[in-house]
Amino acid sequence: MIEKIDNSQIQDFVEKSSPKQPDSASAAPSNSADISIQVDYASFINKAMQIQQTDANAVQRARELLLSGRLESPENIRAAAKDIVKFGI
Repeated sequence: MIEKIDNSQIQDFVEKSSPKQPDSASAAPSNSADISIQVDYASFINKAMQIQQTDANAVQRARELLLSGRLESPENIRAAAKDIVKFGI
């Protein structure tokens, strides 16, 4: 037979089983200091633009080297194959 459960027993069980945490309102210091962060996004944008320009220049230089035939040596082909295996495409 199941005995009648008293609500106070459940409350006591919950209080005993839950870990005690400090009251967040009383634990927070009463510091009214204003904290603000300023970020200069222009510098990030400028750096990204420089990387894109460098990449475009590298692609143009590689295209010129390919068209001139200066990259088609056995040593360059072997080095490229090693890099593809090592780093992927």
